Amino acid sequence: MSEETWHGIPRSKIPWYPTIDYKKCVSCEKCVDYCKLGAFSFDENKRPVVKKPYNCVVLCKGCQDICPSGAIFHPSRKKTVDIIRKIAKKQRIKFLLGGN
Repeated sequence: MSEETWHGIPRSKIPWYPTIDYKKCVSCEKCVDYCKLGAFSFDENKRPVVKKPYNCVVLCKGCQDICPSGAIFHPSRKKTVDIIRKIAKKQRIKFLLGGN
């Protein structure tokens, strides 16, 4: 099976996925319900975990936005876009990321 890609870039090369701060997490399940691509699951203690990080849509922060306790965060958008641009340039892939 071939590797999933995002605009021709291997998804595993793009470090964009949620991280959960368990000191803040209240296990409300909103992140699991929100993410239709299955990035989240539950562990044996019924806490949400990032089970499939590369299922997260690149640059999506919906789960972070709906988290009532602020327990979910993503990497810097700017740094991620810079990484994507470097990879794209290296692979000679041309696409527009909404900037100049």
